Amino acid sequence: MKQVRKDFPVLQRYLYANTASAGLLSEPLMTWRQEHDLDFLIGGSNFKTKATQELLPQVKETVASFFGSKLENTALVQSFSLALNILLEGLSKNEKVLLVKDDYPSVNWPFESRDFTIDYAILDANVEDHILKKLETGSFGVLALSLVQWASGIKIGLPFLREVKKAYPNLLIIVDGTQFCGTADFNFEAAPIDVLGASAYKWLISGYGNGFMLFKDGIEERFHLKTLGFYASNGNLEGKNTIPFCKHFEPGHLDTLNFGSLKFSLEYLEKIGLETIESHLKKLSLKSMEGLKEMNLLSTEIVSRKEQSTIFNIPGNEAYLKKLESKDLVCSHRGNGIRLSFHFYNTEEDVEETLKILQSTS
Repeated sequence: MKQVRKDFPVLQRYLYANTASAGLLSEPLMTWRQEHDLDFLIGGSNFKTKATQELLPQVKETVASFFGSKLENTALVQSFSLALNILLEGLSKNEKVLLVKDDYPSVNWPFESRDFTIDYAILDANVEDHILKKLETGSFGVLALSLVQWASGIKIGLPFLREVKKAYPNLLIIVDGTQFCGTADFNFEAAPIDVLGASAYKWLISGYGNGFMLFKDGIEERFHLKTLGFYASNGNLEGKNTIPFCKHFEPGHLDTLNFGSLKFSLEYLEKIGLETIESHLKKLSLKSMEGLKEMNLLSTEIVSRKEQSTIFNIPGNEAYLKKLESKDLVCSHRGNGIRLSFHFYNTEEDVEETLKILQSTS
C-alpha cells in the first residue's frame, strides 16, 4: 500500500488516524474535480446537461457493479441520513423496530422521531446475543443497525446477520454501511440485508455530498414513498404516477461533481482491489489491537471480540486530544474516549508511530 500514499498529500504532514471521521481526498480525484469544474466554467448548461445525461447513469452503474446490486435497485443519494428519513416516511407506523443502543444518531434518531414501537439491544461484547434474545421476545418487523459501530468500531458480521435472516425471514434488515463500505469485498445481492445505505465521504474517499441506497427485490411492497420531484420522473410531465421506487430518492437534480467523484473513487479502489484492501486492514487491525491491548488502552468488550474493524476507542478527553494533535496525530474525540481509525493508505509503521505517541503522552 505504500505506493498509493503519494496520492494523499495529507499523509506528508500528519499521521492520519481519522478516516472514521473523514476519508482523504486523493490528488487524482482533485485533478478530475478541477477538470470537471473547468468544463462547467466554459461550457455552462451545455456541459451540465450532457454530464447529467451521460455521467450520472454511469455513476449508478459503477455503484451497482462495485457493490453487487441490481441497477434498478440502486439509488444515488446526497447522504445516508437524508435517504433514511425519506425511506421511513414510507414505512407503516405499526412496525415494531429493534435498534442497537448507542448506535450512530443518524440511524436511531429517524426511527425515534416517528411513531414506531421501538426496543433496543445492548451494545457490548455480546451485542449479537442481545439482538437474538430481543428478537425472541417479540414480533419485530424491522432490525436497523450499523455494520460497524461509529464510536467503538465493533463490527457486526454478515454471518451473524445471515443467521438472523434464516431464523426470521420476514424481518426487514436495514443497515448503515457508512463505516463499513470500502473496507471489505462485499456483494449486496448475496448479503442477508434488505436495505443498505451509505455516505461515501469516509472509507470510500469520495468527498462530501454523495452516497447510495441499495435494495433487494420486492422491498417496495413494504414502503409507500411520498417524496417526489421533477427529476424523479426524468423530466416527464406525465410521469408523476409512474415513478420507480428508487427514483423517489432522487427527486431533484444530482450534482455531477459530487457523484462523479463517487464514480472516480470507486474505480480508484477497484484498481487497488477490495480483497487487497481488506487483507491490509486486517493486518492493521490486528497490529493495533495487540499494541493497544498491551498498553491496557482497550475495554474488555473490545479485547474479547474475535474480530474488530480498524476503529478503536481509547481513554481520553478533549485535553488529551489536543495533546495528541500537538504531535501531528489526527484523530477524534468520540463517545467517552479518543477514536483512532486506519485505512488502506495507512501502514503498519503508522500504527507503530501512533503507539509510540500514545506511550509518550500517557
